[in-house]
Amino acid sequence: MSVLVVGSMALDTVETPFKGVEEVLGGSASYFSLAASLFTDVKIVAVIGDDFPEKYVQLFKSRGIELNGVQSTRGKTFRWHGRYGYDLKDPETIATHLNVFENFDPVIPEDYREAEYVFLANINPELQMHVLKQVKKPKLVACDTMNYWIEKKPKELIEVLKHVNILMINDSEARELAQEPGIMKAARAILNMGPQILIVKRGEYGALMFSKEGIFWAPSYPLEDIVDPTGAGDTFAGGFMGYISSDDSSSSGFKRAVVYGSVVASFTVEDFSVNRLVNLRKEEIETRYSAFLKLSNLD
Repeated sequence: MSVLVVGSMALDTVETPFKGVEEVLGGSASYFSLAASLFTDVKIVAVIGDDFPEKYVQLFKSRGIELNGVQSTRGKTFRWHGRYGYDLKDPETIATHLNVFENFDPVIPEDYREAEYVFLANINPELQMHVLKQVKKPKLVACDTMNYWIEKKPKELIEVLKHVNILMINDSEARELAQEPGIMKAARAILNMGPQILIVKRGEYGALMFSKEGIFWAPSYPLEDIVDPTGAGDTFAGGFMGYISSDDSSSSGFKRAVVYGSVVASFTVEDFSVNRLVNLRKEEIETRYSAFLKLSNLD
């Protein structure tokens, strides 16, 4: 099995009160694909400029990630500059330069259109729908979004939600999308919009999964050192989709996928950019997965 991801590949500049980095690998598709590649084969559809470092291209290739869907265009790669406070939450955006990403038109290569697992990263919902019209009969489609699209293109977003199986967003986005202050009512309203599963990412408080089967909660792993939370949500999605594509789609499989997503995301925040993902070993994942299970075990 393989997973198709459509999203951004970027160069990030990140500041924290403790340290900072410039022009490092970022973007939703980057984090997602490197996380998912720990479990399965991955195909990316994205756009980069002619200034995108070759070392990052080689990094993806070294992980077996297929790049035939990545458009290389004259111009500069998408860039984001963010600054975190001491709590390392909700970064202040200093600058966003869309560059070649501004005119991104996701064209799905013919051999990608049979993908059974599809992840629509946080992009314009009109582009998400454009992708859905190109893929053939995916077994599972998941998507992400953000406050900007909820506010600017609500009708287009709601149309997308009619065609996806899973929506992954944070709790403030869930409340805004549903126009409900309580997360329980918000979840019920969102499930009525179309998705069979809603996963609410809550950062250091873990992740909630809502479905007709009920509610499942995975706590966050208690870390001593958090360096950079950038990309944690996309890493969670990559771990989730990567695992679920290699397991059955039973309710227990989805629960395990939530935990694996949380596990991989917990490693991502231990270093800047994708540095921790690059060096992550399968044995480390399994060890932390076992530790996760013990967090709420009453035996």
